[in-house]
Amino acid sequence: MRYRVPVDDNFHYMDESERYELGEFDTLETAVAACKRIVDEFLISNYRPGMTAGELYGQYAFFGEDPFVVYSGQGSVPFSARDYAAERGEQICHER
Repeated sequence: MRYRVPVDDNFHYMDESERYELGEFDTLETAVAACKRIVDEFLISNYRPGMTAGELYGQYAFFGEDPFVVYSGQGSVPFSARDYAAERGEQICHER
């Protein structure tokens, strides 16, 4: 089974013409890890000292990329980039 990772652009919400394909992966774990890397890169590069987790998440929700996993054309896998961004934002803001 192959896992595809399409990526939407939150800045162009619901505009599928802004979507791109990150790639195909052999396992669910590698596909989800690729999604998490996209979110992590955005959060880390947009974090500013003193920023709250809510502010960081707001930046992601408006301007970040929203990757998701689809397998063999049969639907989406239960991974939410938005939920992950909220969790990671908390961690990043707490660590710094």
